[in-house]
Amino acid sequence: MIAEDEEHVRKLIRTILLNMNCEIVGEANNGRDAVAMFKQLKPHMLLLDINMPLKSGKDVLAEIRRRYQNAFIIMLTSLSDAETIEDCIKLGASGFIRKDVSLDEMQSIIKQTWKTFKENIF
Repeated sequence: MIAEDEEHVRKLIRTILLNMNCEIVGEANNGRDAVAMFKQLKPHMLLLDINMPLKSGKDVLAEIRRRYQNAFIIMLTSLSDAETIEDCIKLGASGFIRKDVSLDEMQSIIKQTWKTFKENIF
């Protein structure tokens, strides 16, 4: 599942995930819809933008992790300040991807984070 308010970024992430043979079960363009969609679909993975309208990515992360402790959520950010990253780690983010990384690097981060997550959960 993808939760990102910018259409062009969602399209980019969609392309990357499809190239990885991932099934995209839903896309949300605001935080409120992201929570509702996650609760309904219960996806294996959520790529979640930190800066979202109606509900911030950090609030979405906290709400989902309270209800689904094993949720796999990678935060998408154009920010790289240590405080934001630290907050998201404390809230249970599985990983981070800066939006300005290359497509290959983004794909590599998703694969490696998923591998680490599976080893620790399953």
